[in-house]
Amino acid sequence: MSTFVFKAIDLAGVKASGEVEADSKQAVSDQLRARGLVVLDIGDKYASREINLSFLERVKAGDLAVFARQLATMISSGMSILRALYVLEEQTESKMLKETVVSVRKDVEAGLSLSDALARHPKVFSQLFVAMTQAGETGGVLEDSLKRVADQLEKDASMHRQIRSAMIYPILVMVFAVAVMIALCAFLIPVFEGVFKQFGGELPAITKVSVFASHVVTKEWWAMFLVTAAVVGVFLKWKKSVRGRKQWDRLRLRIPMKIGTIVQEVAVARWSRTLASLTSAGVPLLQALEITGRTGGNIAVEEAMEGVIASVKRGGTISAPLAKAPIFPAMVTHMVGVGEETGALDSMLEKVAEFYEDRVAASVKALTSILEPIMILVIGAMVGFIVISMYLPLFEVYNRIE
Repeated sequence: MSTFVFKAIDLAGVKASGEVEADSKQAVSDQLRARGLVVLDIGDKYASREINLSFLERVKAGDLAVFARQLATMISSGMSILRALYVLEEQTESKMLKETVVSVRKDVEAGLSLSDALARHPKVFSQLFVAMTQAGETGGVLEDSLKRVADQLEKDASMHRQIRSAMIYPILVMVFAVAVMIALCAFLIPVFEGVFKQFGGELPAITKVSVFASHVVTKEWWAMFLVTAAVVGVFLKWKKSVRGRKQWDRLRLRIPMKIGTIVQEVAVARWSRTLASLTSAGVPLLQALEITGRTGGNIAVEEAMEGVIASVKRGGTISAPLAKAPIFPAMVTHMVGVGEETGALDSMLEKVAEFYEDRVAASVKALTSILEPIMILVIGAMVGFIVISMYLPLFEVYNRIE
């Protein structure tokens, strides 16, 4: 058994606290309720003293998907929402998600609806998650809405896994190339520099560049890290600003070598999947469009949704303003138009999402095949530059001897 500390109030509103020995927090809660107490908080008496880096913690999409699917399964089996949250609180492995579930459970105990309790934690539960939960509560189909949320999260996680796994090899190659260049600048170039001083005379321009790089690595390495940190800091600050976010999102769509195409396809796939999930869950169309715009992941999608919302408010269609947005290909606007005409918009959007998710996978593979020869050329050029810059003075000395 473990020792737990608790805070509670009785039916008269009098606060109570103390310690209880039990096998789990659920057992403690059962004991307190049997005594006529309303639980406010339950915690371990002996808290861990490990370093807390909560600012680095985040809840993975996969963990949220498991949470949503398990909650849907327990609710569909007839279990109350409060009891289901108690069970999830005990078995959730993610520390941050566990703490959030505890807070949600307390809010539900206090009388809030599940969607309102989830909305209090925007860093964990997205607007999509909250809106679909609210629609499920309103329509009496909460378990179906939660299953749709889980499907959406799993699809997003799968697409991002494909992109990350495809980028691992190029990133490792570039890190290795940078490490080799630093090693050459730190150990090889200083040896040749000593030889050049014995020869005397003026060094070629490219040799001076290599020697300067060697001095930076060996003598002023702190400046190199300082400049890198400053550049990264300025970039992140610019990217988080309103103007910088707009510029960065538009720039990403124009990156060559299929990278801009992949960004566009990811945005379209996410937009289609999100809007399909919201409309099929019964979320009102205007609210669904607003949420889709805010969660689209690109300012171009958000601006396009503003035009769509204005059109719908005037009684117009979704497809007409989409046709004017460059980020949406013609196929998407035509399929959305057919979905509006036939009354099967959600199923059409599902097909669009599946098509572009497959396109993303194919584009990522094509990008990887393009990057491999380019990286080989770049690495060869970098190493070749240093080798030539080191041997060029030796060739000049040899020519003078002749």
